[in-house]
Amino acid sequence: MSNADTPSRFGWKDVLKMVVFLGIGAFFIYWFLLKLDAEQKEAIWRSFREADYRWVLLAMACSLLSHYFRAVRWRLLFRPLGISPSRSHLFGSVLVAYLGNLAFPRAGEVMRCATLRTSEHIPMEKSLGTVFTERLIDTVAFALIVLIGMLAMFGKAKDWLYDTLSQKFETLPNMAMLMGVAVVAIAVAFILYKVLWKRMLHIGIVKKADNLVRGMVDGVKSVLHMGTRNTTLFLFYSIVIYLLYILGGLIIFHAFGETSWLGLRAAFIVYLFGSVGMTFSQGGIGVYPVLVQLALDIYGISYEVGTACGWLLWGSQQAVVIALGAVYLVYFSLKKRKKH
Repeated sequence: MSNADTPSRFGWKDVLKMVVFLGIGAFFIYWFLLKLDAEQKEAIWRSFREADYRWVLLAMACSLLSHYFRAVRWRLLFRPLGISPSRSHLFGSVLVAYLGNLAFPRAGEVMRCATLRTSEHIPMEKSLGTVFTERLIDTVAFALIVLIGMLAMFGKAKDWLYDTLSQKFETLPNMAMLMGVAVVAIAVAFILYKVLWKRMLHIGIVKKADNLVRGMVDGVKSVLHMGTRNTTLFLFYSIVIYLLYILGGLIIFHAFGETSWLGLRAAFIVYLFGSVGMTFSQGGIGVYPVLVQLALDIYGISYEVGTACGWLLWGSQQAVVIALGAVYLVYFSLKKRKKH
């Protein structure tokens, strides 16, 4: 039995890592509560108590539906490879990925592919290629959404986003230098591949790395060979996914009397601010709700209601991931044990 096929064990080190990351999230929450006085805390708890949780349940259903469409969209990338994984397993893999990312940074993508290897016998390199392609497309799509948001927003929202992005990009190297380094790196990699790589393919670890790279390249190329119908479906599912993200915020607004009048434009700005928060902390823990409150402050929503709204929006999304992600994680683990 190869190392790749050896069943992984959840040991004390894994438990320790999970406790550490959960502790970081708890620290953000504690830090947030520490800044509030007694009157603000009472007002926030009162907002939670008075919220209409029927809307929260509807927002959770909306979040769950977005994960399903993500799984269905991911399935399209496997078709050019001649692979047809089940929607159920893809859906479970997506939820496990989000759950993994909450505990371990970027571990979710590897877990996502590992669960497919267990359930669908799809080689890791193939699924990693499709995940990389999907992430690349999502990055481009989010950049377009930010651009649209910057054009559509006004006043404090636009000023805040410009300031945040300018501070973030000030810490990055000059773009011309980045391009120069990229060109040199590509040239060196090409020379090494031509001169050394093929001569070293007889070495086991090099052969495995070569198979991994080739499999990932095949996965990336899959987007170029989907055909008109599948490409159209891919774009349609992408639009649906982002609309569901925005719709989740719009639904949460109705849970509070003070925000029930807000419309689609406000939901879009909340989504934009919250998404930026996701890039600053793991899973948006402690940051996402704060940024949602800042977005709602633009519309004159009180600090207490805006904070409660942010936590309910973030919490409804994570509750779905934690509950169903854990169920699917157990399912895939049992399936792997049965296989071995």
